[in-house]
Amino acid sequence: MELKSKLPGIGTSIFAIMSGLAREHNAINLSQGFPDFDCDKNLLSLCQKYMNAGFNQYSPMPGVIQLRERVAEILETCYQAVYSPDTEITITAGATQGIFTAVSAFVKPGDEVIVFEPCYDSYIPSIETNGGKAVKIKMLAPEFKINWADVKSAINACTKMIIINTPHNPTGILLKQEDLIALELLVKGKNIIVVSDEVYEHIVFDDRSHQSVARYPTLANQSFIVSSFGKTIHTTGWKIGYVAARKELMNEFRKVHQFLVFSVNHPFQLGIADYLSDKNNYLDLKNFYEQKRNLFLKLTSGSRLKPIIAEGTYFQLMSFKAISSENDMDLAIRLTKEKGIATVPLSAFYAEHTDPSILRFCFAKKDETLEQAAEIINKL
Repeated sequence: MELKSKLPGIGTSIFAIMSGLAREHNAINLSQGFPDFDCDKNLLSLCQKYMNAGFNQYSPMPGVIQLRERVAEILETCYQAVYSPDTEITITAGATQGIFTAVSAFVKPGDEVIVFEPCYDSYIPSIETNGGKAVKIKMLAPEFKINWADVKSAINACTKMIIINTPHNPTGILLKQEDLIALELLVKGKNIIVVSDEVYEHIVFDDRSHQSVARYPTLANQSFIVSSFGKTIHTTGWKIGYVAARKELMNEFRKVHQFLVFSVNHPFQLGIADYLSDKNNYLDLKNFYEQKRNLFLKLTSGSRLKPIIAEGTYFQLMSFKAISSENDMDLAIRLTKEKGIATVPLSAFYAEHTDPSILRFCFAKKDETLEQAAEIINKL
């Protein structure tokens, strides 16, 4: 049987590769973005309560109304934006599914989708699986700013969608108010949909504000917001997220969603809804991770690695130009095998594997894990 792949150039995710190497060589894993500490026991108790109460069958296709109402509350609390829980919010099997579904609902063969590199590795495969063309615009190190003049030049009659990500993985930068205003002006009055990946929305540092598209009414009218409870409540393995969009967009989204996953883990949705009724469980997250970032930077201050200070997320970029002239993938593999610390090379976030000699470190770890990692980093 002759098979023709839709994604001939796609192999195993860099996160799976580096985490696999970390396990094989018993290395400290600062590569894949997940905590090495557990979630709140109160959250586990809430989910167990609903399992014991018999909520173990399919949930409603858009998600349980309690969690959709909680998401609406979060959006209004954080961004003063009003979304209907009934028609404008859908619970998803994680943010990656939400992004794929939004792309699948609208992108057809020949359509173009603008993405900004370095970018999360699911964006381009989602576009190409649906027959679209990814138009890649580079954000250059170390500032990683978007040149909106380049975006304006890239927009044409085939442009169907623009995907943005803030707080940004892998760089840790935040889009600023002027960025969102520039984007709003570029898409206003055009048949262009914005997909805004905001999974780290509650992890911003140094008194900065997360600029959600929800803050900009005109932009919000033609945008999907995609987020993840896994990042907020330390449960990445549960794969539960949400998507918010105006009714007309959400109608099309749900047409695909119902056949892709139909529904998401029922008792856990109810447990999360109860848990997030305490607003401190998401509003205090930035303080928790800012302390982690500051500790990691302090512990590695004696290293020859040069940090590009993270403004948000739980990732810290570090330039290794003073240490090695190797390409970043080779160095990342060598550090895992020989030094016992796993990271992710930044080139993995570029389609053409651009190599700015930068590694990404995840600091969503126990303090003792960061201390052990710093001992290794400081000897490089």
